[in-house]
Amino acid sequence: MLSRLPAPLRGAVTATILGLNTVIISLCLVPPALTKLLVPAQPVRRVCDRLMNGLASLWVGNNNAWIAAVSPAAWDVQGVDGLHERGWYLVSSNHQSWVDILVLQRIFHGHIPFLKFFLKQELIWVPVIGLAWWALDFPFMKRGKGSGARQNDLKTTREACEKFKLIPTTVINFVEGTRFTPAKQAAQQSPFRHLLKPKIGGLGIALAAMGEQFEALLDVTIVYPHGTPTFWHLLCGQIDAVTVRVQQREIPAGVLGGDPLRDKAYRQRIGDWVDGQWRDKDALIDELLQPGSAT
Repeated sequence: MLSRLPAPLRGAVTATILGLNTVIISLCLVPPALTKLLVPAQPVRRVCDRLMNGLASLWVGNNNAWIAAVSPAAWDVQGVDGLHERGWYLVSSNHQSWVDILVLQRIFHGHIPFLKFFLKQELIWVPVIGLAWWALDFPFMKRGKGSGARQNDLKTTREACEKFKLIPTTVINFVEGTRFTPAKQAAQQSPFRHLLKPKIGGLGIALAAMGEQFEALLDVTIVYPHGTPTFWHLLCGQIDAVTVRVQQREIPAGVLGGDPLRDKAYRQRIGDWVDGQWRDKDALIDELLQPGSAT
């Protein structure tokens, strides 16, 4: 029924649904979050975390329902078989649009634990959703300049990851650090055709803090065959094709548990590992953009 409405009206309706879904689920997170804060015993915390992650998954499921109802898009997804919700994963993806986040949540829903992001400290003040991020233990990074600020970010990440060890968790990192645009690509003089240069800071901190806990890196490649959509396009159901490839990669022992702030050799090992992934990803995007390749 939604798909029959004019595009602007579809966008208004789905934006309202998304807003209500976010507000209601965020408010439902408050009681278990406060319980966890006031009664920090591990058994209580574990029950509260499971309840909150269940609510977060419900939020994703509701979003998936309106996306399916409003959009006739053909979803070509490969590589999610064999994953499980009782595991710990590190997800690395290319980044082109805010739509990417809902794409990742949709393809992984029911396959792996709820996705958690590293966020800028300022985002904790975003109305409603900032509260939800705090309740779900998303790590908030100050991202200041200087070694002191970077050490504080590493400390924050380690503390967050200690909490993640109590319950199956997926941590996601957009290695490019920002959304891809041709202008950014040119400014960077990126050696890749479809990607910005990778930034290993966030990935290095996650690997240093929690690397041994992750059972695999999920290397995700997202392609929009008919052009990068905006979030409004998603709300209006104006995305007609989404292609996603997921590759499970073993995390080498050499990139685990080091100090990404002081150890140059450790940073170099991570950089070399990620560069290899980026070369493969750039070639894969090239292949998937060829007419008739994504079937």
